[in-house]
Amino acid sequence: MSKDISPILEGWEFQPDRISVRRIKGLDGKPKIQLRLDMGLLQMEVEGRPDGQQPYGHESLLEYHLSLLEEHRRKSGTDKDFVLSHEDCVALMREAVQYYYRYLSLFHLQEFEGVVRDTERNLRVFDLVKQYAEEERDKWAFEQYRPYVLMMRARAKGALKLAEEDFDGALEEVEEAIEQIRTFFRECGREDMIEESQELKVLEEWREELKAKRPKGAREWLEEQLRLAVEQEEYERAARLRDQLRALDRQQRRSR
Repeated sequence: MSKDISPILEGWEFQPDRISVRRIKGLDGKPKIQLRLDMGLLQMEVEGRPDGQQPYGHESLLEYHLSLLEEHRRKSGTDKDFVLSHEDCVALMREAVQYYYRYLSLFHLQEFEGVVRDTERNLRVFDLVKQYAEEERDKWAFEQYRPYVLMMRARAKGALKLAEEDFDGALEEVEEAIEQIRTFFRECGREDMIEESQELKVLEEWREELKAKRPKGAREWLEEQLRLAVEQEEYERAARLRDQLRALDRQQRRSR
């Protein structure tokens, strides 16, 4: 059997200005994700480590190092002296890139639960390296990507909320991520990046879109109508609207 991948790529052209991704059924009967590249493709497992490997019998290198940390704590009663070498961090970075490609692909497939899973997984790697890396350069090698991963997680979690028509929940996810990214830059001593961050710009623009599209609740609508009535000096209508607001308050107090 030929190992030439040309038949697989036939009819699926690479487009440099967009991400091309698809789900397929593998020869093993399991679903796979394929990401088109300029000279081929990446094929990833949908569950577990994207390349399908189980390093040292664990789902991932992250899980392997977490098991070593737990063993160290069990033996010594503390995590003191537990370190990740430069080589450990390089291997963890290679693995994190695999998960990056997968959550990026899942995002474009609108499979947002998988995006949340993989972004949170990579944030756990960042936390582990930040706490235990032997060399400072390795810590920043991961930390520099934290704003991006926080943004992608928020976009996925927000999309899941929108699927339930929960506009307020989606806004909360976006607001939380914006604050987390701002805090990150402050803690790094890079407050100047708050104005330049593309991640913040994306989230802030989406926040405004969500606010514009969010259906108004009863109180919000009544308050807006009251404001307009006062501006237009329609005082009788304003009085009726105030009565409706008071009635709404009484109803809400009774339902608590």
